[in-house]
Amino acid sequence: MKEVVSSMAGTVFNILVTSGDEVTEGQTILILESMKMEIPVESTSAGKVSELRVAVGDFVNEGDVLATLE
Repeated sequence: MKEVVSSMAGTVFNILVTSGDEVTEGQTILILESMKMEIPVESTSAGKVSELRVAVGDFVNEGDVLATLE
């Protein structure tokens, strides 16, 4: 299992994938909003999204796990 973690604190603005989706390394999987800016969060490797641990509107801190990949 590989984890996608937040690089900064912010609010989940949009989620672009669902559990079961295949993603490529570098693909944007969700958007965080922080200080009125939209920050894309990219997949750290290719794989299948096994779990999304956040929902739109959730606040996350730096280092929080956002998703896991198989």
